[in-house]
Amino acid sequence: MNINWLELFRDPNTQWILLGSVLLGLSSGVLGSFAYLRKQSLMGDALAHAALPGVCIAFMLTGSKSIVFFLIGAAAAGIIATFGVGFVTRNSRIKQDSALGIVLSVFFGLGIVLLTQIQHSDSGNQSGLDKFLFGQAASMVQADVVIMAIVAVVLVFACALLFKEFKLLSFDPGFAKGLGFPVAFLDQLLMFLIVVAVVVGIQAVGVVLMSALLITPAVSARYWTERLGVMVVLAGCFGAVSGFAGTLVSTTANNLPTGPLSVLAATFFFIVSVVFAPRRGVLSKLLQRLSVKQTVMQEKHAAIRTVHASAVQPREEEA
Repeated sequence: MNINWLELFRDPNTQWILLGSVLLGLSSGVLGSFAYLRKQSLMGDALAHAALPGVCIAFMLTGSKSIVFFLIGAAAAGIIATFGVGFVTRNSRIKQDSALGIVLSVFFGLGIVLLTQIQHSDSGNQSGLDKFLFGQAASMVQADVVIMAIVAVVLVFACALLFKEFKLLSFDPGFAKGLGFPVAFLDQLLMFLIVVAVVVGIQAVGVVLMSALLITPAVSARYWTERLGVMVVLAGCFGAVSGFAGTLVSTTANNLPTGPLSVLAATFFFIVSVVFAPRRGVLSKLLQRLSVKQTVMQEKHAAIRTVHASAVQPREEEA
């Protein structure tokens, strides 16, 4: 199959989808770094699933497929889910991972019920809300990408502006509280930024796979560096390239969805990182073990030769 790459990149629809997917991957990777370091990887999954009932309720109230109303509804549902997790963990003995699982199941189940109800209503055939389950980047128009671009730039700018605070919050919140930082406010602000990133990405990737695009680039970047600044930049780059690769493959192939392909591209970077990372990678550790084993064997042989030489020398003197 001959592909005219110049004509492909000149297509306005392709340009908008590429831009939206790249910016989505960039912002998701940057925010996912802090979520990963705070051991809140499941939070992105819970918030993505919690956004589905918000989208359904927004459609039921407005009767419109406006992305703005969908974003408002999904953001409201995500914020409610965030406060729900905090309320459960503060007022019970349930740990955060269990609370996240409860919120994920309840909100997603409610979303499926509302989605089924909408599909059986008079306007169900026109709603297209089932696309939010697995995403449909090809349905994005210029207005959607403009909103996504603005939100992505704001998210990255917020992370850059509050990098020191988020860094301290990720590694030692107790020390941050001792220094006078508003830890509770920063924690809720970070959760709110993750909610916004999830809400913006569900149209392209879907509620099921959004958490993968949020966490996988961050985990991949962690294999390559020990410095948080470098990790955040790498995670953003991995996310952006994953979005670009997924969109490119989806555009050149027939009937292949953009969102899942972007997640598969991010998974490819993860596999490469696991195998080839210079210090943490499997290949590096294998070579290090072989080097240590070879050094031990050399030292063992040298010790044997020394003992043998020490045993032979007295015999020669006696002779």
